[in-house]
Amino acid sequence: MNKKSVSIVSRRRFLSATTKGIGAAALFAGLPKGWVGSAFASDAPETADVKFGIIALTDCSSIVIAHEKGLFKKYGINSVVSKGANWAAIRDSLSNGDIQATHMLIGMPIASTMGLLGSPKKPMIAPWLINRNGQSISLANKYKGKVTDDPKALKPFVEEAKKAGAPLTFAMTFPPGTHAMWMRYYLAAGGINPDTDVALITVPPPQMVSNMKAGKMDGFCVGEPWNARTIAEDVGFTSINTQGIWKDHPEKVCAFTAEFADKNPKTVKAVLKALHEASVWLDVMENRPEQAKIVASPTYIGCPEDVILSRLQGKYLYGDGRKLKDPNYMIFSQRNCNYPQAKYAKWWLTQFRRWGMVDGAPDYAGVAKQVMRADIYEEAMKEIGYKHLGPDDSAETLFDGVKFDPKGDLEAYAKGFPINSVKG
Repeated sequence: MNKKSVSIVSRRRFLSATTKGIGAAALFAGLPKGWVGSAFASDAPETADVKFGIIALTDCSSIVIAHEKGLFKKYGINSVVSKGANWAAIRDSLSNGDIQATHMLIGMPIASTMGLLGSPKKPMIAPWLINRNGQSISLANKYKGKVTDDPKALKPFVEEAKKAGAPLTFAMTFPPGTHAMWMRYYLAAGGINPDTDVALITVPPPQMVSNMKAGKMDGFCVGEPWNARTIAEDVGFTSINTQGIWKDHPEKVCAFTAEFADKNPKTVKAVLKALHEASVWLDVMENRPEQAKIVASPTYIGCPEDVILSRLQGKYLYGDGRKLKDPNYMIFSQRNCNYPQAKYAKWWLTQFRRWGMVDGAPDYAGVAKQVMRADIYEEAMKEIGYKHLGPDDSAETLFDGVKFDPKGDLEAYAKGFPINSVKG
């Protein structure tokens, strides 16, 4: 046996004897964390191929930009972006595993986790808030010059139509979603009960303009670019922007099923890291013309880029002579935008309670903690060295002057509105 062979055998005998004597765990205790055999444990995503769902709305942009600019690829994700027909289709695709992550209204993972409003009970999480602001409530042209941003001006028309047996019709995009809550809050602030005084219907975002053009609705709440498109086609006008109802309100999230997130924690964090880079890019205003051009594609929104761009830049023409350079335009990363605040889930639950969408008091704190996964967000951001502003449980005051305190009595808040449909 040559010297080299003797050396190899001796080394093997030493390791065998040593591991028998003191145990492998003790022998390797001083090695770096993640060491397995002769290599480090991989930090790569457990599932590299991720299909993302989107709806044709401007606020799908961070997912689209992360895909188009190779940011998902940078973090080990082979991304595919699939446009859904409506929010129910998106929810079902996520639930059955056809997609692994999705653009979603913030109320949807809450409703799915609780099995509310026709949603099959499927725990979902939202470790990322996609955007704030940037939605609007549009009214048909027949109210132009009669109603501006105060819903109280609508009440006489609502009462007249109800008395005649033909209630006015208003649309939102999904019952537990953001547009439903903004529309309900707006009407109720005007003394109008959305459950008994008007007809409240569900219409997918891209179909809002055509339905109003056909005379099937008096108003709707939807994300951009469909409010701007309503004005461009001279079908209606903007009554109020949602940031006028609640400045810097939460809007869409990136959602996953809890099951997928539990099995694929590195994949979820990789997605959040890519979304962070895309969101920072989106909030550089010089990039917004390029953003509009990319998302305008039929693959994503299917709308002229000039219609998309103006409101992205905060340039609001209301369609009734009013115009505004709004500093509270749609944002994707500013002002701690992406932190999944528990207080937002709590507010949603108060509105579910207010409108009879849940019987009895929900577990406000428990559901908020289960869905709004700040722990995942914080871990992902720590790994890329991004310093966020952390949790925020400060009070919020909406346009009707009513204050929401997430640390206060949430049941009293939900029941305290003069117009409500509380059950139990």
